[in-house]
Amino acid sequence: MKLCSACLLGLACRYNGESVPHEKVLHLAEKEVLIPVCPEQMGGLPTPRPAVELKNGRAITIDGKDVTENFEAGARQVLEIARLYDIDTVILKQRSPSCGCGQVYDGTFSGGSVVSGNGITAKLLLENGIKVLTEEDL
Repeated sequence: MKLCSACLLGLACRYNGESVPHEKVLHLAEKEVLIPVCPEQMGGLPTPRPAVELKNGRAITIDGKDVTENFEAGARQVLEIARLYDIDTVILKQRSPSCGCGQVYDGTFSGGSVVSGNGITAKLLLENGIKVLTEEDL
């Protein structure tokens, strides 16, 4: 059993109200239980919502609003679910300001530039000893 970014399983929870179902994730879901999570929704943000990127460790919307508290609240809820179900591995959406692991968008909203780093949820999970994979690791 693993936790998985809900958007990778086909749930329309991304900032733009869409999903990004990933073939390898869907195939894995046929073999084992993947519990869908969306830290941004779990932190109280609506769908759709303004795009967010990380700037100086803060989650900032494209129009300049700081939503870091929402991101942190959602990350704590994902961690709580992981602990509740004794989850040791999660699959998260690469480059997301919540879920990215190893790479996140660079904060310029330029449409694809990335920097090394972890999203807020990925960082919290890693700090608590939970292995984080992305769809690109499968």
